[in-house]
Amino acid sequence: MSTSQTTSIFTNGRFFKGAAPQPASNQCMVVKDGKIAYIGPTDAKELESYNDVHKQDLKGHYVLPSFIDAHMHFLMLGQSLAKVELDGCESLQEIRTRISQYAKENPGKERILCKGWMQSMTDGQAKAKDIDDLDPRPIYIDSKDLHSTWCNSAALQELGVNELKEDPVGGIIERDSEGRASGLLSEACVLLFVWPYLANVLSTEEKMGALRAAIAAYHKVGTTACVDMAMDENAWEAILALREASNGKVPMRIGAHWCIVPGDGKEDRLKQVNRAIELSRQYNSSNSPDLRILGIKIISDGVIDACTAALKKPYTTVASPDPIWTPEMLDPVVKRAIEGGLQCAIHAIGDQAVHNAINVIEKYGKPGQRHRVEHLELTAPEDAARLGKLGITASVQPVHADPAILRAWPKLLGPDRVKRAFAYREFAEHGATLAIGTDTPTAPHMPLPNLYVATTRKSARQPDAGDLPVNENFKLGLVEAVTAATQGAAYSCFDEDRVGSLEVGKQADFVVVDMSFEAEDLLRAEVKQTWFDGEKVFGE
Repeated sequence: MSTSQTTSIFTNGRFFKGAAPQPASNQCMVVKDGKIAYIGPTDAKELESYNDVHKQDLKGHYVLPSFIDAHMHFLMLGQSLAKVELDGCESLQEIRTRISQYAKENPGKERILCKGWMQSMTDGQAKAKDIDDLDPRPIYIDSKDLHSTWCNSAALQELGVNELKEDPVGGIIERDSEGRASGLLSEACVLLFVWPYLANVLSTEEKMGALRAAIAAYHKVGTTACVDMAMDENAWEAILALREASNGKVPMRIGAHWCIVPGDGKEDRLKQVNRAIELSRQYNSSNSPDLRILGIKIISDGVIDACTAALKKPYTTVASPDPIWTPEMLDPVVKRAIEGGLQCAIHAIGDQAVHNAINVIEKYGKPGQRHRVEHLELTAPEDAARLGKLGITASVQPVHADPAILRAWPKLLGPDRVKRAFAYREFAEHGATLAIGTDTPTAPHMPLPNLYVATTRKSARQPDAGDLPVNENFKLGLVEAVTAATQGAAYSCFDEDRVGSLEVGKQADFVVVDMSFEAEDLLRAEVKQTWFDGEKVFGE
């Protein structure tokens, strides 16, 4: 192939290199064979060697490293794109109306799958009897945080949960007065029953179709890499099948953390860790740089909206539950994972869960291992300070700090404790690396609105609703937020030498954005092009 076919020069762009981009008129970037060969002034002598090559005028648009979603759920994102959207519903009747309309319009579907429900929409109620009359087919309604699933009786029947006399470890089956499942399955029940069942009833072709849909959706918003935070056998087999069907080339860089469930005891949990170690050694950075098993994921507590996050002090309405993973459960699993060379990612939302997670990483971790704590929604000042000291990555999802979905927090936590929510600025000031993700499909997968919340603490979901910003003192600067969603995310998965920044020698993964590079204007920013390995995967 000739030089002109493998080399492109991008001119008149505002290139992000870790600071506010420079004026566009005298800057350019050269991409050769899928990598960045040059970036800098247009009058440099080394550019004289690039004759008769393709040139593209970027029209003064901003050029950022393409986004890396540092915390997401890949197969579930693809599946969610076809689910009934309940986001924005304000009552049971509105939910019933949306589901009924979908059911009438889709008579050929075997199941009705929905997403975006919040407990507050139905006053904390999720009963099968309230949706049984809508359709005889199984109905599954994901809570917005994916920690609960509201089922109708047909769904409960096919899952087989009515036969269970006891709740699984870390799970809750809400029951009626006779002890039968009444509709709501929470925490470990979702991991053990709902997700595996729905994954198993899909064909490999359907799963690959969902993954392709997820990739297309990501490319449209400027994302070319992701870290899956709940990988299991079903999803992994689907990704491998997609790679094989694509001749080994999937236009998405995928790192994954193997989800460890509480299971039947210590030995069962260690067996799961051993499987992750095995896969990590098989799919490591040397032989599979764009498809890797990075480590394990532990969901140590629930969520604040459902009062299942583990707190140091009680909720204002109920006592704080025990964590799903107690320190005694965490200890041997984290120890085995670290001994096996795995990176540990611990979901911890409540301040007690965060404290437990940091303790066990401090006990067994070593410098340079880049263990992570996911979410960090409510933290004590002393634990926020420990993140940087211990080299723990703060994996955060600003979209969860959107004021439109936090209206119940002051009531649940009290106004004083809410002041400790989403303390990103504090994490950074204490030296922690920030890695920004979306947690999609629990939240929208678009990175630019995510950065809007990070930098303004205002609502991207309902910007005109009049909600006050949440804890503006903890907001990030725009340069800082973009870095956390690109370079920080790459660092979090040991890939910063290849991607995450616009530097010579790195893969040409970048996004062209029509924007003003002002935090307040991010909701008006528009992705014009997305490039992966020097090839355009979205845009004209």
